Amino acid sequence: MALARTHAVTLSGVEGRLVTVEAQGADGLPATVMTGLADSACRQAPDRVRPALRNCGMPVPPRRWTINLSPAGVPKAGSGLDLAIAVAMMAAEGHVPPAAVRGIAHVGEVGLAGDVRPVPGVLPMTLAAAADGVAELLVAADAAREAALVAGVRVHPVRTLGDVRAFYLARSRGEELHLELPPAAPSAPARVPDLGDVVGQAVARQALEIAAAGGHHLLLVGPPGAGKTMLAERLPGILPELGPDDALAVTGIHSVLGALPADDRLVTRPPFVAPHHTASTAAVIGGGSRLIHPGAVSRAHRGVLFLDEAPEFRRDVLDGLRQPLESGEVLIARADRHVRLPARFQLVLAANPCPCGGAGGACTCPPFRRTGYLGRLSGPLLDRIDLKLGVSAVTRGDLALPPGEPSTVVADRVRRARERQRERWRTLPWLLNSEVPGAVLREQPWRLGPAQRRPLERAMDRGALTLRGLDRALRVAWTLADLRGAPRPDLDDVTLALDLRTPSGVKVA
Repeated sequence: MALARTHAVTLSGVEGRLVTVEAQGADGLPATVMTGLADSACRQAPDRVRPALRNCGMPVPPRRWTINLSPAGVPKAGSGLDLAIAVAMMAAEGHVPPAAVRGIAHVGEVGLAGDVRPVPGVLPMTLAAAADGVAELLVAADAAREAALVAGVRVHPVRTLGDVRAFYLARSRGEELHLELPPAAPSAPARVPDLGDVVGQAVARQALEIAAAGGHHLLLVGPPGAGKTMLAERLPGILPELGPDDALAVTGIHSVLGALPADDRLVTRPPFVAPHHTASTAAVIGGGSRLIHPGAVSRAHRGVLFLDEAPEFRRDVLDGLRQPLESGEVLIARADRHVRLPARFQLVLAANPCPCGGAGGACTCPPFRRTGYLGRLSGPLLDRIDLKLGVSAVTRGDLALPPGEPSTVVADRVRRARERQRERWRTLPWLLNSEVPGAVLREQPWRLGPAQRRPLERAMDRGALTLRGLDRALRVAWTLADLRGAPRPDLDDVTLALDLRTPSGVKVA
């Protein structure tokens, strides 16, 4: 019996890995042997494929089948390899020419009736296939538009194994079977919350603009109803749209999570992710036993991660944020592999000043509970927050004020500030001030003058500022200068950056 070989793609975290699928049937007792570190869903593929082929008029006689998934040392997970296994068995049985299926990748789950179904992660799988030189991909029709987002790969949508057979038979005759992409699903434009809806809170609005301009992390502390959640929800609306590379990366993560928009278009707006405070470490940071799933920090890649009622989150979840805040990625270590998940996000924390949330004299908490509530946010985590702001309750006088600037006006200033940063760091591997290492800002030619450094050095001498805090204050000062259009920060920028590290009236670090 002939040996047939074709290609599939599997996922490792949010990255695809090209897999060579080999199938060979031999005489002997009917059995199926699958090699190559397949998980349970993948090992069950022959049990789905054999009845599917029979129902599509391509019976597979009882034989001893050996299916090899190479490279053998890479774990394979999920049902996305079904289609490639089915094609390899079809070629081995002579239903399609074995030579025709080589060099083409296949992604899809196979149903018992022979229908080909979509699987999560088609976009990163297609990117991996393209990176390994695969020029053609057969994929479930419902996921074909997603795969077609990748340039350089010709996508062939199929609905059944009969379509697959017709495609390869036509190609063996020198013909080309044109399989059209399905029409895009209609979708209504998503409404982006407008910053003009926020009543009062001039200082908080300014802090939000600074955070957006430089990519800084933000902590808002204030009583219920002060507008902390409203402000956080409006941060994505003043951020610039994602560039092509970032949009592709963010869309790939959403594809793995099964959270793509209905129209299968690139995600061009920065995502906003707000997990509930009961979320587990794996749900927020990412993880899993056999199959590594990205968490909320990866879903918020190049966007905003908002933790409302931050002190109510589990301590291990909050401390798990420390590494991705520094490196922009999560490293999940297992005995047999290490998986890297992108997690370059802006963190926004919101907290009440005490468990009851009462403001001023309305607080009913005993002193020890008020003192320990914000203490649930560890010092190392708070030291990584650039802007810490006390948000006061909205007063009746605030209602009489004219409406604040809409998001479009603020977004224009943010865009200009980011353009200045790109120009400044164009020869260096950074785009935003928040990404620049502190050692770079403390050396020439970016080192500030003695007068500008003096407030920071005094704060370090008092023990009120760590070296990490000094570096983050420098980054904020550069962002303030960019918003003003100034070439370098002045003393006022440095002083304001230092003041924004501690919310007025609330001790958090």
